[in-house]
Amino acid sequence: MASNRGVAYVGPGEVEVKSIDYPKLKMPASETNPFGGKDAPHGVILKIVTTNICGSDQHMVRGRTTAPRGLILGHEITGEVVEKGNDVETVNVGDLVSVPFNIACGRCRNCREGATGICLTVNPARPGAAYGYVDMGGWVGGQAEYVLVPYADFNLMKFPNKEKAMAKIKDLTLLSDIFPTGYHGAVKAGVGPGTIVYVAGAGPVGLACAASCHLLGAAVVIVGDMIDERLRQAKSFGCEVIDLKKSASLGDQIAQIVGVPEVDAAVDCVGFEARGHGSDASVEKPATVLNSIMEITRAGGQLGIPGLYVTGDPGGVDANAKIGNLAVSVLDWAGRSPIPSTPVSVPCSGTTAS
Repeated sequence: MASNRGVAYVGPGEVEVKSIDYPKLKMPASETNPFGGKDAPHGVILKIVTTNICGSDQHMVRGRTTAPRGLILGHEITGEVVEKGNDVETVNVGDLVSVPFNIACGRCRNCREGATGICLTVNPARPGAAYGYVDMGGWVGGQAEYVLVPYADFNLMKFPNKEKAMAKIKDLTLLSDIFPTGYHGAVKAGVGPGTIVYVAGAGPVGLACAASCHLLGAAVVIVGDMIDERLRQAKSFGCEVIDLKKSASLGDQIAQIVGVPEVDAAVDCVGFEARGHGSDASVEKPATVLNSIMEITRAGGQLGIPGLYVTGDPGGVDANAKIGNLAVSVLDWAGRSPIPSTPVSVPCSGTTAS
């Protein structure tokens, strides 16, 4: 039997490479999983070629989720098929494939409707599953040497030319999560030709989202962040930028760019460990981005929220934040008059949209 190793979450601020079981073509076993331990002839075993460290992984490693100790991390996977089940038809041993971070069966109602991020089958605890992530079905992550991928025909994207793909493999690795997550946020926000868009956050997903907005035909893409290097990167490929450390309000800074303090669409590429703007830039305010994008999106505009929000945050700044309840202000879109902030339970999926 081949050996296997993976990056395990040990505790806040600590990870460790550990020897783990070599994967089998079987569904993960758990007390709550009725399919646990059953054969998975629809699956494949991959030898990992490349993987990334996601900002979502960092949330866990910082101790800001309820991730169990020993969880094998990693949901951004590119690999080579080394074994496949009898039911797999579209990929073969030796193929190089990209793996979407969200696991889906392809058979349930949500999958058939295209909502693969909230598959009803692969996580018995709640809709939606992912590799190596808290509350997402107990799947072993891909920061390892080998990993099981179920429902391979539905989930895997095969690179048609393995040699050419390997030559660009460090770029192609982002197809598992970073780029499609940013693109998804832009699509859910309704970005299209002529749109004026605000992207909150210039990390990898935010930059991918901004590039996606250009691909979708946006007229103006505005990116906000507090890190100068990230803002320079956004500006380098044609984005307008806003330094959120400045005291001027977000709306005022947007007005300086487009003439009015509003946009057609906005995308939250930050998530729950957000900090305030201006004088509050050093203070954690987990609902800041959600509230700010509602304030600056025009009546009838749309929001995309690929930023991660969790149901349990041991390091939350207050009692509500610790259980995933955030003070989100619901606005009267026509009159722009805010209703008093009310704690709202935010979905844990990082691919939701409003």
